[in-house]
Amino acid sequence: MPEPSLPPSTTVPLARRMATRLRMKHLALLLAIQQQRSLTRVAEQMATSQPAITQALAELETLFGAPLFTRSARGMTPTALGELVLARAQTMLADLDHWALDIEAVKQARAAHLHVGVIPFLPGRMLAQAIGRTRPRGRRITVTLHEDTSDHLLARLRAHELDCVIGRTSAILDMAGLKHTVLYQQEPRMVAHRRLAARLGRKPLQWAELTELDWVLGARSTPMREQITDFFLRAGVEPPLPFVESLSAKVIGELVAANERAVSIVPADVAEELVRIAGVGMVPHRFGWTLPPITLFQRKGGAQYEEQRLFAQALKEVCAELAAA
Repeated sequence: MPEPSLPPSTTVPLARRMATRLRMKHLALLLAIQQQRSLTRVAEQMATSQPAITQALAELETLFGAPLFTRSARGMTPTALGELVLARAQTMLADLDHWALDIEAVKQARAAHLHVGVIPFLPGRMLAQAIGRTRPRGRRITVTLHEDTSDHLLARLRAHELDCVIGRTSAILDMAGLKHTVLYQQEPRMVAHRRLAARLGRKPLQWAELTELDWVLGARSTPMREQITDFFLRAGVEPPLPFVESLSAKVIGELVAANERAVSIVPADVAEELVRIAGVGMVPHRFGWTLPPITLFQRKGGAQYEEQRLFAQALKEVCAELAAA
């Protein structure tokens, strides 16, 4: 009597089953369920019937060998396995978007399209020079810059939404799955309205008097803001409450240039750009401390195509030149 055959799920490796049965539309379906939390709403969104959606989800759960969602009165919630599958699905769809942009770039006789995360207080000259020097096989790359804080950008880097991040190192950052290269250090400089900067530059800074000015500062919990707060506290003075908070160096420059009582502290290379572009004044005072270093973050795993490597090399060269200057 022949032995009963085992179910396919136990005889065929999962990786092979996924390669032959998993489709991109399945990934989009899973993310839609996570977002809508209702198969009825997913069916409406995808212009199909609810039984078809239910069957597709059942096939996926059979493929993975366990439920991906739990159903309750509050809607559908991912299981532990579902959370893992959703994270991978989001990453794969992000890679697909980047692939499409790369194809469009090549069609236009350009190289691949890069998504680069940048923190706000970086000199535009540095980014422009690094991008300009990246010419794989004599072609220019195309780039989308995504501006945010380091922690948010690194989360997007791990999710494959970004190719690399130019941010700041910090002991509290989650570095799992990432590698980093320190590029250069930034010193802080005080910028103010031109007349105010000239007046502040005639004598040593009086921190108690500075609290009475109109401060324009970056958002709370950023390295720059924390350093400024710490500097006032070490001087025995209550830190000032800013009249404007902004992560945009350009906005800070415009606000300072237009207000004779306005003052801010920004990295020295950014301060030099604001002097040239916004017409602010720079106070000739050295604070004696540096900000956490500007750093290039990349993913450890996965392939890195030529354009990414060339951009990283160009960035390192430009930053070395800036540091030397």
